[in-house]
Amino acid sequence: MRGAGIADAVIMETVMAEPVYEPLAFAWREPADMLRRAQDFRALMARRRTVRDFDNRAVPREIIAEAVRTAALAPSGANQQPWTFACVSDPAVKARIRVAAEEEEKAFYAGRAGAEWLDALSHLGTGWQKLFLETAPWLIAVFGQRHGVAADGRRTKHYYVPESVGIATGFLIAALHNAGLATLTHTPSPMGFLNEICGRPESEKAYVLVVAGFPARDCRVPKIAKKALDDVSVWL
Repeated sequence: MRGAGIADAVIMETVMAEPVYEPLAFAWREPADMLRRAQDFRALMARRRTVRDFDNRAVPREIIAEAVRTAALAPSGANQQPWTFACVSDPAVKARIRVAAEEEEKAFYAGRAGAEWLDALSHLGTGWQKLFLETAPWLIAVFGQRHGVAADGRRTKHYYVPESVGIATGFLIAALHNAGLATLTHTPSPMGFLNEICGRPESEKAYVLVVAGFPARDCRVPKIAKKALDDVSVWL
């Protein structure tokens, strides 16, 4: 019968928020100036290298805070900003992270990774020992929030979390490099131990551990090359 069961149905009414606009603060530049700025930024980023030998010299908290503020400006799905940056400088906490990370890395290099993966890493000289997790003054664990909580306590789904967190992490690395710090992206697998150590809820997932500080005075890095423009782009 037409309409049967309607009384038992739960009808969810979605209230769509009206967008609020403001003028765009945009700096118009001449093409020559644009090209110079693009080239200068590329030159800056070309000097960024992944560092595994860090000096233990302290880095002021406010420098890290400014880099995190920059990372938090990244675009995100529905502007939900689904990230948490756990910034660690406490030596005891860093020591716990190192112990937990090295347990996973031992298993990784002992065979969990597989011969093909280990062969791909061989030219970088990596191993299970992660001294930098204690030597570097700062570790920044980047978490993605699977969902949020509305003002009324409702659980709200987050969209494009991996993509959003990835972009924010790129902002973070660029900001740290621009400030004059060396960085390393460390991704022990699995990384669930970071939730416990950093006090993050199960609704968050650790994506990367960014190590930041000054390079050791005698720091050496693998001699590598980056792909040329023609190898990484197509123009239609």
